[in-house]
Amino acid sequence: MLKNTIATIVGFIVAATVVYIIETLLGHAFFPLPEHIDPNDLSSIKANLHLIPIGAKLFVILAHFSGIIAGMLVAGMISKTSMIPAYIVGGLLVLATIGTIVMLPKTVWFAASDAVLAIAAFYFGKSLASRHVYGVLV
Repeated sequence: MLKNTIATIVGFIVAATVVYIIETLLGHAFFPLPEHIDPNDLSSIKANLHLIPIGAKLFVILAHFSGIIAGMLVAGMISKTSMIPAYIVGGLLVLATIGTIVMLPKTVWFAASDAVLAIAAFYFGKSLASRHVYGVLV
């Protein structure tokens, strides 16, 4: 029980760290936001979403995809006995991705690709985690 709790917490921390690194550190380094946009202010982002470079948006999608996979994989690697930690991590991150889509007025291509790839990442992460729990890719 404690091992699965730790697996869930560590998996979520790894996922959040991967999302942060890809979205913020790499994405903003390659595609800086315009100076007047405050990335910590949701209303500033909403008002200026059309000014954010497409490359930065692609890094957001890549970050969500990679974070879900990494978090689920780590949760499965730590647990080794149950897929529940991986499912919790993946499910929370898919819900967070959907929440982001709902909170920010995104273009159709951005919202659709983010949602589809988040769900695909869940299934890919499930397969990788199952390898460490069941010993086979499912």
